[in-house]
Amino acid sequence: MMWNRFPTLSVSVLLLFISSIVILSSISNLSANAEVITLTTETFSDKVQEKDTAWFVKFCVPWCKHCKNLGTLWEDLGKEMEGEDEVEIGEVDCATNKPVCSKVDIHSYPTFKLFYNGEEVTKYQGARDVESLKTFVLEETEKAAAKAQLDHDGEL
Repeated sequence: MMWNRFPTLSVSVLLLFISSIVILSSISNLSANAEVITLTTETFSDKVQEKDTAWFVKFCVPWCKHCKNLGTLWEDLGKEMEGEDEVEIGEVDCATNKPVCSKVDIHSYPTFKLFYNGEEVTKYQGARDVESLKTFVLEETEKAAAKAQLDHDGEL
């Protein structure tokens, strides 16, 4: 009698094991995509106005061949910047979030802009590789943070 229970137990253990793998796989996929934050008309202003935070944002449309040619560049940059607490990497789909793109004066795609404390700092026009983008965003964020500190100190 006891021998008949083992196949049921084995199937239960196997199902539990497979379920665990599926759940862990889903969690790791979520975190892999979390480095680049999708910004929308509803979230853009609140996010880029976060205090002492730089937002490097890619503005694109799905039909743009230049945007498509970027491939995984933006996601790769997001992963590379993951440990930088003061920098967030974002993206806006201008086809579905036209008010945001109009507000920040986007006329061509892709456009890359850096924001700090809610203010546009600069537009990126350099090489399209992870190292160049990373160097740019870190240098410009440092300048923006120093300027914000000077402005703050001047108000005191």
